[in-house]
Amino acid sequence: MSGFQIRALPARSRQRGVALAVALILLVVITLVGLAAVSGTILQQKMSANFYDRSLAFQADEAAMRQAALAIQAATGAAPAGFYDCSSGSTNLCQANPFNDANVPSSNIKTVASGDFNAGNMAASKPQYIVQYMGRFAVPVPNVRVISSCSGYGPCAPAQMADFYRITARSGDPAVIGGRASVVMQSVFRK
Repeated sequence: MSGFQIRALPARSRQRGVALAVALILLVVITLVGLAAVSGTILQQKMSANFYDRSLAFQADEAAMRQAALAIQAATGAAPAGFYDCSSGSTNLCQANPFNDANVPSSNIKTVASGDFNAGNMAASKPQYIVQYMGRFAVPVPNVRVISSCSGYGPCAPAQMADFYRITARSGDPAVIGGRASVVMQSVFRK
C-alpha cells in the first residue's frame, strides 16, 4: 500500500430545500411581473379605443356643424322655418344647450343624412344639430387703430346689420349611443 492513501469521504450534507424555496419565490416574482405587463397592455388598449371613439364622435360633430352652416346659407328670410327662434321679438326663452330644452320641438332637431356623413358601423349614432335664430344685430366693429382718414377700417365704416344664428351640434343621440363617447359643440354663425 505504498502510494495509495485512503481518504475519508465527507459526511453527507443535509440539504434543507433552499433551492426549491428560491425557485418558487422567483417563479412568483416572474408571474407578478407578467401580470403587471398584461394589465398595462389591456389598459393601453382601452385608452386607444376610447381615443378612437372620441375622435370619431368629434368628426361626426364637425359634420353636423357643416350641415347646419349649409342649412343657414340655403335658408331665406330672417327666422326661417325649421330654426328655433330665440330673437328678442320671440317669446321663447332659450337655454344654453337646446338639446336639454323641453320647449324646443323635436322637429327642430335635425339628423345628418347618411349621404352627407357616414362613419359606417363604427359610429354609435348619426350626428344631430339644432339651429337657433338669435336675432339681427350690428356686426361688431373690429378693435383696429385707424392711423389714416377713414379708409374703411373700424369706426369710420357705417354699422352693418346681420342675422346671427347659434348652431349646437352633438355626435349622436344620447339615448342611442349609451356609454360611447359624446361630443357637443356650439358655434355662432353670421349671415
